[in-house]
Amino acid sequence: MSTERTAHILDAAYRCFARHGVRRTTMEDIAREAGLSRGAVYQYVRNKDDAYRRVAERLFDEALAASRDAAGAAGSLSERLTAILMAKLELVLRIARDSPHAAELFGEQARLIADLDARYMAAMTDLLASAVRASRPSSTDPADDAELAHLLLALTRGLEADLSDPLVPVRRLRHGVALLVAGAAAPLDQESP
Repeated sequence: MSTERTAHILDAAYRCFARHGVRRTTMEDIAREAGLSRGAVYQYVRNKDDAYRRVAERLFDEALAASRDAAGAAGSLSERLTAILMAKLELVLRIARDSPHAAELFGEQARLIADLDARYMAAMTDLLASAVRASRPSSTDPADDAELAHLLLALTRGLEADLSDPLVPVRRLRHGVALLVAGAAAPLDQESP
């Protein structure tokens, strides 16, 4: 089966999901948007849920590729971590810009892609922890690197909750990453007995 044709159908599905939401989109809508018959579309996607999962998987893969590119770029640790996380934030900002149905795409429909989201988040955690580990002395605890990665992802997810002004989460992400990196570099206070 043609990967070009599949990509064309998934592009059409994304436009339909963005325009109508997943619940209101039909396979007929996707076929019409793609300029194909329903039968032709069914040769490439099993049903609407399959199309939604494959669109989501492609979006996750694109965001992860951008994050990996950012991880390999020059710059301070704070700059690289911010760039890695910006690819994740940009994915959410893109969907919010493209669709008045973003809440549906992120909300109730997300159960259909929970495994894809978990796989993406695990890959992001590994990528962030690796970037942190590469910049710190080998004497530091690798568990601390993973913990910092989880905190950075939690920060980013929190910022994704309010996208009313898209510049605010971008600014806060930069500032939050810088604060977390600075805090991770500082010696930990010893608790008194």
